[in-house]
Amino acid sequence: MRPIQAPFPAARFRRTRRTDALRRLTQENGLTVNDLIWPIFIREGTGIREPIASMPGVFRLSLDQALIAAQEAAGLGIPAICLFPYTDPSVKTETCEEAWNPENLTNRCIRAIKAAVPDLAIMTDIALDPYNSNGHDGLVRDGVILNDETVEALVKMALAQADSGADILGPSDMMDGRIAAIRQALEGAGHKDVAILSYSAKYASAFYGPFRDAVGASGALKGDKKTYQMDPGNSDEALRLIERDLREGADMVMVKPGMPYLDICRRVKDTFGVPTYAYQVSGEYAMIKGAAERGWIKGEAAMMESLLAFKRAGCDGILTYFAPEAARLLRG
Repeated sequence: MRPIQAPFPAARFRRTRRTDALRRLTQENGLTVNDLIWPIFIREGTGIREPIASMPGVFRLSLDQALIAAQEAAGLGIPAICLFPYTDPSVKTETCEEAWNPENLTNRCIRAIKAAVPDLAIMTDIALDPYNSNGHDGLVRDGVILNDETVEALVKMALAQADSGADILGPSDMMDGRIAAIRQALEGAGHKDVAILSYSAKYASAFYGPFRDAVGASGALKGDKKTYQMDPGNSDEALRLIERDLREGADMVMVKPGMPYLDICRRVKDTFGVPTYAYQVSGEYAMIKGAAERGWIKGEAAMMESLLAFKRAGCDGILTYFAPEAARLLRG
């Protein structure tokens, strides 16, 4: 559709920018609390709020503190939180069996939050890197990340999380065929209502560094993840991956990272019209926070502008560490 526009001076774009009221009336995209998913990091212990040096204002939380965070999210109207575990190195192995242990940290945290804040949606991460002594999202043999064997492990991990009460499963591993396998297993186990938000277009990005610090994977990682995460130069491939995951049973899809890949978000939404999400990853968060702390940018304004950019690009929601701060601003 080509807009009809009168020539100047009949058309003056500044007319609708003149006052706050006029700007609000003509704004094309908006951000609400309903667009936010808050990722939080959890760890063993009690009474712990452990700062993450590379992510100012973000903490690793013991289970009791995670409950407080969940209650905070519900009080702010944030619809969902996403759990990421910091796993003690003593339980990390090459076979990653802690990933599907019903009593692992994530599964205990799911049950505790569901009991305390039942209406808050809980999203989880499905990948082996928190439990893998090699630091990879999949099982490793002779330096090669194994696809099919990893998918079998991810299915067990997904079922354990669904049994614990997770509402949304987030496969972030980028193995081929895992969405179909997880969906089939969920249906077979009676978890037909558990949603899958697939990390369908996850790039091998330099913006993940602070996250790997937060979950304790930085030192463990041997090599890189380029054999299973996407090449940053690729765009058409993202659409093929999205289509595949939708056909295999994904309910929602994600692009990760976020701001460097807004073009991908737009293409996904325009092509498929499905619930589309982006992850404003740790490196994006750290850049804004770090620059704001140094007085180089206005932190709140940059935060809100960055989140609005996701909506303009077609996203239905954003995973962001800014969620509680943004929610407070949005609620006045």
